Amino acid sequence: MKSEDLQIAIDGPSASGKSTIAKRLAERLAIVYLDTGAMYRALTWAALKEEIDANNEKAVTELASALKIHFEADDSKQQVFVDNENVTNAIRRDEITRAVSAYSAIKTVRDIMVDKQRLIAKQTTGIVMDGRDIGTVVLPDADLKIYLTATPQARARRRYAENNEKGYSTESLATLEKDIKARDNYDMQREQSPLKQASDAIVIDSSDMDLNAVENRIIEEIEKL
Repeated sequence: MKSEDLQIAIDGPSASGKSTIAKRLAERLAIVYLDTGAMYRALTWAALKEEIDANNEKAVTELASALKIHFEADDSKQQVFVDNENVTNAIRRDEITRAVSAYSAIKTVRDIMVDKQRLIAKQTTGIVMDGRDIGTVVLPDADLKIYLTATPQARARRRYAENNEKGYSTESLATLEKDIKARDNYDMQREQSPLKQASDAIVIDSSDMDLNAVENRIIEEIEKL
């Protein structure tokens, strides 16, 4: 199969490196990358800004429906906009990370986001998406499904280093690990589109792998298609 025709789904827990790997694959294969996690983070940012509680499902759903989220690429990284405001850095703050699961667990919100994501995929020939329910819900017929994981300790170290490198406010390493474990539990136990491995997904544990090794491992699977 030609790489430009591929639909690739990458799922996994928080801070497992899904977005970074998805971006690298998209660039290497010259296909589109859709950061689904950023869409939920953008919604969370907007909800917190408007002081809309996650328990107010009606208000959150109305916000999700009305919110205009778009992505723009520049020389450094993909930029995320909400109603033309650049929120690329803002949506990566720790308070967004802690809150996003509660907002993204709302069924009506997920329905709206999934519809938007499927429409983009339908209109695009080759695409790679990352998230928690891409292979199970959004793109169940994807040509390749990857479940990328790592130990909570490894993920906390990566998140801590990433936050410091990018100048984001960050919690201590111990607090980040605690937050990651709590989010894993929440995402796996939630009623709507829980985090789980698709039955036909290839599992990659990146705890002791660098980005190049993970990328090359996925390329090996693509070459088998």
